[in-house]
Amino acid sequence: MLEPIITSTGIIAVAALVGLTIVVLALLRAWQDYLELKRREMDGNNGVSGPDTGSKMGAARIEMSDLKERIRKLEAIANGVDL
Repeated sequence: MLEPIITSTGIIAVAALVGLTIVVLALLRAWQDYLELKRREMDGNNGVSGPDTGSKMGAARIEMSDLKERIRKLEAIANGVDL
């Protein structure tokens, strides 16, 4: 006897292929959205528009001050001085 052109195995294979394609497309879309989110975070614009929070120079000075204090503490530890 001749088998029909569309068998149950063929239907399962086609359904699996369609399902896999849908999953891959959904993951690709999610990946693109994730990359766009990270791009926005790196730009410093999280999609929220509002007033500027302050100068970056002040933040840099505070960070430098913190780093200098850490260096002083590490040097004191290296010299055996209790803080």
